[in-house]
Amino acid sequence: MVRVKICGIKRLEDALAAVDAGAAAIGLNFWRPGRRYVPPEIARVIAHAVPPFVARVGVFADEDAETIRRIADLCALDALQLHGAESPEFCRQFDRPVIKSIKVRGPESVEGLARYRVAALLLDTHMPGAMGGTGRAFDWSLAVRAKEAGPVILSGGLTPENVGEAIQAVAPYAVDVASGVETGGQKDPAKIRAFIARVHEWNAAEVRR
Repeated sequence: MVRVKICGIKRLEDALAAVDAGAAAIGLNFWRPGRRYVPPEIARVIAHAVPPFVARVGVFADEDAETIRRIADLCALDALQLHGAESPEFCRQFDRPVIKSIKVRGPESVEGLARYRVAALLLDTHMPGAMGGTGRAFDWSLAVRAKEAGPVILSGGLTPENVGEAIQAVAPYAVDVASGVETGGQKDPAKIRAFIARVHEWNAAEVRR
């Protein structure tokens, strides 16, 4: 079964829209330069409003470990997504599951990923100066290769229109979307529902096979 994470949640209503549509996880971005940054105090309110069995994932990039732990405790985060140049050793020091983001340029980007030994690898498109949410896809065959190193979360350029094709090509553990379910820079409940519905349709078809 492929799971869905709706990333870049900034408002309570966006989180609830994701939950109502059937998301398995929401992403709260704590990277200050990002346009989807959410202050920890607001993220805490959002996180505590999310019902059980929906994971709250904190997104960080090149942040110090003490700050990550403090925000994780404040917001009761279930997992940490590290989106910067964090080393394998850095990733292994936390008491919560870690998702390591890998920015994919080409085949060299998916070499040696097993050294991270994290809960999952999130593959996103490399864009200079961006930490995700670019709306650009990469060569999905590289994600298939990355699965040898552990569970893969597919990200980068996914939309309600292409997520079914992406899942068919990769069969990832999960898919992650931000800009693909936005209109005018804000989360669009209709797009969230459409995106998750496509994933659920694929899951249902797999069960019938």
